[in-house]
Amino acid sequence: MAKPWATPGIDLHLEPTGPGVRRGLTDALREAVRSGRLAPGTRLPSSRALATDLGIARNTVADAYADLVAEGWLTARQGSGTRVAMGAAMGAAEEAAMGAAEGVAMGAARGAPPAPTRQWGSANAAPADAAPPRRQRHRPAYDLRTGTPDLAAFPRAEWLKAARRAFTAAPNDALGYGDPRGRVELRTALAGYLARSRGVRTDPDRIVVVAGFVHGLKVLGAVLRARGVGTVAVESYGLKAHEDQLRTAGLRTSPLPFDELGTDPSYLTDEGAVLLTPAHQFPMGVPLHRDRRAVVLDWARRTGGLVLEDDYDGEFRYDRQPVGALQGLDPDHVVYLGTASKSLAPGLRLAWMVLPPDLAEAAASAKGGIDTCGVLDQLTLAEFITSGAHDRHVRAARLRYRRRRDALVDAVATEAPDIHVTGIAAGLHAVLTLPAGTEQSVVQAANWQGLAVHGLSFFRHESAAAEQLDALVVGYGTPPDHAWAGALGALCGVLP
Repeated sequence: MAKPWATPGIDLHLEPTGPGVRRGLTDALREAVRSGRLAPGTRLPSSRALATDLGIARNTVADAYADLVAEGWLTARQGSGTRVAMGAAMGAAEEAAMGAAEGVAMGAARGAPPAPTRQWGSANAAPADAAPPRRQRHRPAYDLRTGTPDLAAFPRAEWLKAARRAFTAAPNDALGYGDPRGRVELRTALAGYLARSRGVRTDPDRIVVVAGFVHGLKVLGAVLRARGVGTVAVESYGLKAHEDQLRTAGLRTSPLPFDELGTDPSYLTDEGAVLLTPAHQFPMGVPLHRDRRAVVLDWARRTGGLVLEDDYDGEFRYDRQPVGALQGLDPDHVVYLGTASKSLAPGLRLAWMVLPPDLAEAAASAKGGIDTCGVLDQLTLAEFITSGAHDRHVRAARLRYRRRRDALVDAVATEAPDIHVTGIAAGLHAVLTLPAGTEQSVVQAANWQGLAVHGLSFFRHESAAAEQLDALVVGYGTPPDHAWAGALGALCGVLP
């Protein structure tokens, strides 16, 4: 039987609280609508799907929906499901934000330049896209490196349908040089999707579309340097490509300690920014503890620092409810970065930054005077999201990757019972702890057997504390389904 967060349906991020399950769910849904996170017309998951995701009774969800329909927050019609009512109440701030977004859309359709936004006023200012694999003399028989999903499973037919619909409906000005923030259709679709699925609080004006996560870091690096930032704190384990990009921007990187609760932000001092993977630390695989989430946000508010949140694989979780975006707790001090590289394919070169209100204009200016991301793919992704095809693809992929993960755990338990597998509640990789001092020999043996895999030391910051754990970081996204059994056999064959 399918486990929570690996079933068909529509993703909806909720954190019910309160004295009772029904009341907690009703309050959470009502607040999501009242705050504008769930926009009028947004379709909600079926009562069965939401009950499965939250691990509660279906009748409880149905009763909560019925309560909110009676109160006027939701509507329910046969054949169209349950949706947020078009007349649901919004505060003045949400109405203003919606009006501004509509104005941008109308202006874009007429060919008008985007309206200016405010400058960021602070004095201080996942992993997403992985670095390209290193060239090897011979192509490996099995690739278990992280950073790439199963490209054979890309939804080509649905993507082509979305592309046809999007391009047919596109205004003529879509073929021009464009807004450096990206097409308004995609930014509007992302604002709704991220609010619903990840708890992000934003509007289209505060989203900048970029050509991958590293490109986003390049843009942010220029903004941070212009604000006088000299050092960015990073996690002890992460992608070297991200550290290299920050250094290329003229920024120093300072690693933060890591333990069983995740990265420890209590060591933050006068750094201008910190780069984190709070929902699923890369590559260790643990979520940032709630107390430490509070600590890092307190640091940002107190010092004017900026938190760069890398939500590189937020779509994929298996055995637990998702960890909501840190940005939802403090949109004024967190830049949320997401990407299509894990959910769809890195070759699309599409990622996005959700920025604090006073930083959006500076980021758009740093990106350049025109849109540098392909218009057709932007329009296609917007249509792919709004049509529901993205949700269907992600939920199907979640089931497929969960099966691979389960097979990995079972194989290691059978063939190498002394090896402990961790970081498996979410994402597309797992960490296999090894006996002390064996990591390099295991990686070398894997290479000899045509198995491409990285040891944990590959992701360790050069200035991190001396203590080191021997482990393999095994990606289970890349091999196609027909090759997974062979990849597992090769992996277990080199484990001590």
